[in-house]
Amino acid sequence: MARSQTETAAAPESESTLTVVIAFAANLLIAVAKTVAGAVTGSASMVAEAAHSWADAGNEVFLLVAGRRAAKPKDAAHPLGYGREAYVWSMFAAIGLFAAGSAVSITHGVTELLNPEPAESFGVAYAVLAIAFVLEGTSFLQAWRQVRRGARKAHRDVLDHALRTSDPTLRAVFAEDAAALIGLLIAATGIGLHQITGSAVPDALGSIGVGILLGVVAVVLIDRNRRFLVGEEPTGATRQAIADAVAALPGVASVTYLHAEFVGPRQLYVVAAVDLEGDDVESHVAVRLRELERRLEALPMVVEAVLTPALPGSGFGDAPV
Repeated sequence: MARSQTETAAAPESESTLTVVIAFAANLLIAVAKTVAGAVTGSASMVAEAAHSWADAGNEVFLLVAGRRAAKPKDAAHPLGYGREAYVWSMFAAIGLFAAGSAVSITHGVTELLNPEPAESFGVAYAVLAIAFVLEGTSFLQAWRQVRRGARKAHRDVLDHALRTSDPTLRAVFAEDAAALIGLLIAATGIGLHQITGSAVPDALGSIGVGILLGVVAVVLIDRNRRFLVGEEPTGATRQAIADAVAALPGVASVTYLHAEFVGPRQLYVVAAVDLEGDDVESHVAVRLRELERRLEALPMVVEAVLTPALPGSGFGDAPV
């Protein structure tokens, strides 16, 4: 399986860690600035944005933990490794985004609608939003570049790859940064209308809009992590590359069954039934299959491979590539 055909070359672990670190630093600085601005201006949208950034900063901690725990080597107790830890901790991050970001923003917006308060020092709010846009944009560009490289290797468009990549930390940073940029525009609109009209209603609606945006992103991230936790098969170029790699093993005449499942970021568990050339005795077949399994496990994405002899007359129709 050539690296150029798979997701392997798309997102090395070190680059994913760098992406998370950049996002954490940006969100921490932005959260402090927005909190100060929210206190000074009294803007509901700014308070919602502060909650958003604090939630994002906290989430990056979960994502860093996810990367470290998922990188632990496999052992006797975990023969497929610890890769799924990445999805567990990324799930915590997504739930945190929903609870600390979405719920707080919506609640504050509704409170502001029921008990509107005047805002002031709008220039401070605009300045903080502008700085936040630059910092969030820098973080998003890092995530975008990494996703784009993976999309090219997997023959997908960028948004499709961001949703389907097996790397949950990359998906989370990409989605959170994109939501942050959109949220900044919503907040700026709400604050601007508050200043123009003198009414706190647009500002409060901006806060609610930010909360709804975060809720949608959180639900999408939770669903994607759930899918990988219960078992997600590779598709497209990655699955085809696995099938080609099995078929290209020495002595393999055909592949009659193939199952591949992600057990972590860029980590696959592969089961296949193969028809071997020749007519060896059972003991020789077992040795040949074990050697072929070792060859597959030497590939960057394959954590463990299990090969079995194909049944006579069986075909590949039940497991299309």
